[in-house]
Amino acid sequence: MGFKIYGMKKIKAAILLSAILLTSCKSASSTQKNASTVSKNITDVQLMDRVQRDALKYFWDFAEPNSLMGRERYHEDFYPKNDANVVTTGGSGFGLMTILVGIERGFIPRKEAVKRLSHIADFLAKADRHHGAWPHWLNGETGKTVNFGNKDSGGDIVETAFLTQGLMVVREYFKNGNAEEKALAEKMDKLWKGVEWNWYTKGGEKVLYWHWSPIDGWLMNHKIQGYDETLITYILAASSPTYPIDAETYYQGFTRNGGYLTSNTKYGLPLIVKHNGAEEYGGPMFWEHYSYLALDPNGLSDRYIKNYFDLTRNHALIQYRYSVENPKKFKGYGENYWGLTASYTRNPDGSVGYRAHNPKEDNGVIAPTAAISSMPYTPKESLNVLRFLYTQKPQFIGSAGPYDATSVHFDNWFTPRYLAIDQGTIAPMIENYRTGLLWKLFMNAPEIKAGLKKLDFKSTKYNLK
Repeated sequence: MGFKIYGMKKIKAAILLSAILLTSCKSASSTQKNASTVSKNITDVQLMDRVQRDALKYFWDFAEPNSLMGRERYHEDFYPKNDANVVTTGGSGFGLMTILVGIERGFIPRKEAVKRLSHIADFLAKADRHHGAWPHWLNGETGKTVNFGNKDSGGDIVETAFLTQGLMVVREYFKNGNAEEKALAEKMDKLWKGVEWNWYTKGGEKVLYWHWSPIDGWLMNHKIQGYDETLITYILAASSPTYPIDAETYYQGFTRNGGYLTSNTKYGLPLIVKHNGAEEYGGPMFWEHYSYLALDPNGLSDRYIKNYFDLTRNHALIQYRYSVENPKKFKGYGENYWGLTASYTRNPDGSVGYRAHNPKEDNGVIAPTAAISSMPYTPKESLNVLRFLYTQKPQFIGSAGPYDATSVHFDNWFTPRYLAIDQGTIAPMIENYRTGLLWKLFMNAPEIKAGLKKLDFKSTKYNLK
């Protein structure tokens, strides 16, 4: 990559490239599954229903058949046999929340969803854990750790956090239900309370470390420091009733004692924080999605941030205005086609690669999830993209919704592939815009309220006392 990213994407790029650079891209002339032009008269509500239903298919129809967890990736054109049973812990957390959206919207029967979620909970209870943390990848047939990379052969506390926020909202959703639902909630509760968050301070340092391996120990030596997608890790660690961290671990570790603040602006919009390695425009858009699937930024503040919603909204608006300005003159960029995040990409030779797209790493490829999952921050601008894709670019839509990477500039190029971490943010974030469902479940969980209070967070929406 051309700039340094402190996050899982820095490592993921190298891993995915080695597994994926084998096939060529599709073009607009290719025959597509389930690709039909949607009427231009479709309402915004119908559009949101459509994409939420489509995205659910990734975790419902295309789940790994033994564990029923979310596959790391799903390709319509090519699926590596050795990856067919690789499941992702973090992406599966997003999938749990997507399934709740499916229940609420009537896309799937509640009773069937409870059975599936219970099956997933049973699988996770038996799967490899490393001081309570799950690895980045698991073998869906055996529950054993699948190495994510060199020395990354054990627990991944960030991926565990992405999974755990899903466990938490499922627990809250079903805790007052019937006997079967209460049993599911108890399973989820036990799973999250088993995570040894404080172990990942490496003996009590005032910072969390991303990885620990029973084989390689702390050799990855990757401190989790902001600002990026990892905020939720500290929130959950502080909220744990069993293995908590203290407030100073958050402030010294993630915020660097306020050292992550910045006075920089772009297009007249304050960035508020230094986005790791991408301080001019902000980083890839997933930095405002992964933690905020469950954590409600509206009216949320801590010692340094006056309102987290300003931070998330400004980041999305900066990306939008960048695409409207379109300084690199990429064809198609504008009000209806914007959004840069880590996703598959088009390599110069036409093959499929992986790139942490953002304004400083922009090669003309738009990832639809970037704009669509930003709907709570930029509803009008995000709906414009959603409408454009479904009504004017049917070749960009596949069996589980918008494909992971597209480009009008390169003759309507796309890759008919999906990644769990990208597809998994779409339905939850749209639902948070529509009803606040996942935000309300998470923010009203008693442990989360206590943890946020411990970290000196305040909220104008939720009583944290």
